[in-house]
Amino acid sequence: MSLTPTDVAPGDRRMSAHIRPLLLALRPALTEADFDRFAVEAHAQGLTFTAAYDTHGHCVAVATHRVLATSRGRILFVDDLVTDATCRSAGIGTTLVAHLTERARAAGCVRVELDSGTTNLAAHRFYHARRMTVSALHFTLNVGTD
Repeated sequence: MSLTPTDVAPGDRRMSAHIRPLLLALRPALTEADFDRFAVEAHAQGLTFTAAYDTHGHCVAVATHRVLATSRGRILFVDDLVTDATCRSAGIGTTLVAHLTERARAAGCVRVELDSGTTNLAAHRFYHARRMTVSALHFTLNVGTD
């Protein structure tokens, strides 16, 4: 599949027209206003929003990612990876992961890392098929007033 990965910044009309709908499908608890606030704050913290466009100019997938210096080496951490539900199983996710892998190499990273919800078995199969391994458990502790 021929895709054109394009980085999109807050303020660009493609953020609300293309990226926001796909990320809201992945993160349904977010409102549009929540997403807009998140996008500005996270971008300021180094989050990159990469949209994958098909040959017709349709946004078919989105990855959000950042390069982090860690005690385990420099990594490209993928916060979100989502393909439009109507376009899945067409090689889009594979192509986007390959793009992220190349970006990681170019940035001097030793690994691409991401978290996946424990119940998202379809995503787990996808990641395993791309030779990704489960290397850690991610623990959380809520500290908010909710």
